[in-house]
Amino acid sequence: MMRSKLLSLLPRAMSVGRHMSTATKLTTVEVNDKTGIATLTMNRPPVNGLNLELLRDIHQSIEEIEDNKSRGLILTSSNSTIFSAGLDIFEMYKPDKDRVRAFWTALQDVWLALYGSSVPTAAAINGHSPAGGCLLATACEYRVMLPKYTIGLNETKLGIVAPQWFMATFLSVLPRLQAERALNQGRMFTTEEALKIGLVDEVANSKEEALEKCAGFIGTFAKVNPIARALTKQQLRAAELNQLQDERVQDLEKFIFFVTQPAVQKGLGIYLESLKKKSAK
Repeated sequence: MMRSKLLSLLPRAMSVGRHMSTATKLTTVEVNDKTGIATLTMNRPPVNGLNLELLRDIHQSIEEIEDNKSRGLILTSSNSTIFSAGLDIFEMYKPDKDRVRAFWTALQDVWLALYGSSVPTAAAINGHSPAGGCLLATACEYRVMLPKYTIGLNETKLGIVAPQWFMATFLSVLPRLQAERALNQGRMFTTEEALKIGLVDEVANSKEEALEKCAGFIGTFAKVNPIARALTKQQLRAAELNQLQDERVQDLEKFIFFVTQPAVQKGLGIYLESLKKKSAK
């Protein structure tokens, strides 16, 4: 896998006006012809809930970006107030046996592709980013967030235990003590708090400014050999990537066992009822 990613970094003539989108239209990819940077936009109304189809689209889009020799990847949302609300609860509540397995496998695929991407990655966080949304953002190398939103891995408040690779992603960004407390508390950080502790790198006043700042970060690698940069990144992240690769089946079985427990199903049902009451107001 690493070899194919590195081969994708070899020079290729840049085409004009590149625009890619997946068949289901849950993601779009636009490549800036001047910079070669691709913007991957999640577009699953109402809140970019990460269901099986969206996860498959994100994964396919990441592969397209690497295959098309883009010089960097910016992940963002078409929603004006939500980056991603995280994993779609309906995929886990009273789940279909085959679909829930495909769902978790697709999530593994997305994380491996994004966290291990051979190109520089950045997240333009233009809305709230709980749970799985935070996972996607922290899998990127750089994060720019708009004011007055929140971000964090709040799984414990939903009665869910974050997998080890969720935790490892958080630990790659935050000092261990801060990460441990936040994970145990299921804490959501405001934009200002996230900037203070280093969960995000910069704050922008608009989505356009966030995209510009993300592009600026990716531009810092313009004079760096892309293969050397990719190999360095791969080595730094190898432990986390290899662990999930080696334990994918066990991780899937743990998830299936956990999510089908009566207490977990009860908790998810209560949470869904609370969401229905909120939407009815």
